[in-house]
Amino acid sequence: MIEILAVLGFPLAGAAALAFTGARREAPAVNIAASLATLVASLALTARVFVDGPLLALDRQFFVDPFNVFLVALTAFVGFTTAVFSRPYMRIEERHGRVNAARLRLYHSMYQLFQFTMLLALLTNNLGILWVAMEAATLATVLLVSLYRTPASLEAAWKYFILCGVGIAQALFGTILLFFAAEKLLGGGGGALLWTALDGVKGQLEPTVLSIAFVFLLVGYGTKVGLVPLHNWLPDAHAEGPTPVSAVLSGLLLNVALYAVVRCKVLVDGAVAHGFARDLMMGFGLLSVVVAAFLLARQKDAKRLFAYSSIEHMGIMTFAFGMGGPVANFAALLHMTVHSLTKSAIFYTVGHAAQKAGTQVIEDIRGLLTLSPAIGWGLVLGTLAILGMPPFGVFASEFLILTTAMNDAPWATPFLLVALGVAFASVFAKVQPMVFGEPTTKRLPERPAMVPVFVHLGLVLMLGLWIPPFLAEWYRQAARLIG
Repeated sequence: MIEILAVLGFPLAGAAALAFTGARREAPAVNIAASLATLVASLALTARVFVDGPLLALDRQFFVDPFNVFLVALTAFVGFTTAVFSRPYMRIEERHGRVNAARLRLYHSMYQLFQFTMLLALLTNNLGILWVAMEAATLATVLLVSLYRTPASLEAAWKYFILCGVGIAQALFGTILLFFAAEKLLGGGGGALLWTALDGVKGQLEPTVLSIAFVFLLVGYGTKVGLVPLHNWLPDAHAEGPTPVSAVLSGLLLNVALYAVVRCKVLVDGAVAHGFARDLMMGFGLLSVVVAAFLLARQKDAKRLFAYSSIEHMGIMTFAFGMGGPVANFAALLHMTVHSLTKSAIFYTVGHAAQKAGTQVIEDIRGLLTLSPAIGWGLVLGTLAILGMPPFGVFASEFLILTTAMNDAPWATPFLLVALGVAFASVFAKVQPMVFGEPTTKRLPERPAMVPVFVHLGLVLMLGLWIPPFLAEWYRQAARLIG
């Protein structure tokens, strides 16, 4: 239990401390220290689950198994590396006059609060608390997206708040329906919303009610995932907010929302025998992949380009989790890992590139390899990785998903192949001149934080060549748990 309290306590304490000290010179170091403490606590929790198996704590309100503890560790790791990246990035933003002391305090405190809400959503066993945590994550990130207070950032934050607010309201209605379905079996009170209790009686739940509930839950949490046609908030929020926020939105928050959908799918699969949840998730996932791939070619803003790439990859994961089975689930978990690491690394490099050029417009960013080889190589390697080029881990996960689709859903395979080909051509055609073109940018006043970029890409390369046995077993256990 102490490990769970530590994982949640460190970011909450960090948010409280930075609410008062977030404008001071040492605030970035405090942000990094709180994120590092959270990472260490998450690793301790991971080791505990790996040795002792699933854990229930605090009157069954918290539940940890190989599925969510893997995401807790990933969230804490990317949260820490993003905090390291944000130190020079936000200093440059301050020098450019885009943020002042008050906004820096807001940024640092909300960053830690955002981490707390994501970790709470992952660790809670109560589906009601899960909904509250997702809503709190929305509110925290609305303040981060609007940090610059420009008309575009305020519009993006407002769109994010309205669309995700409407979506999360649908998820609340789905949660209420789950409660009504379980109340007859588990009694009133909070026990009817405990996921472990629902999982134990899922075969006895009313199939019709569960089917309706899943529609609302998929629409609600799917809005946070960024599934088409519920995706309109995502490109604007990524493009207009600070780059560290784009990195954690794309690399972490989308995973947490998809985690909520998958937990609900497990319950519905136990109650509804005809693959209702499977078909819905595969349909929404495939639609997201295809639509996002064709929208990539129209993008002129670098951060919007990779925001649409996130929609595409979340669609791939949703499709894979929808197919289900040990191989598809394993591949989806691997893809979740490598996408988070790769996409956050890409946003780090794009953020520094935009600072060098003074713009996010793709046509105005040129010659990165000449002016800053580290940023140039980081962007080109990250792009190759996210496009599924071997030997990076994205290739391995996409290959597993495609081969499974050929066997289990052959009708979907041509759509996936065409979408992946279009996405490759669109993204590479835009990134190539940014890296190899004639230089039009300038040097930065602060040394860019490139260590997190190459640490992430190194891990993605390793996962493409060799998955450590303990990690492979971790994925297999999680894949079995979710069907």
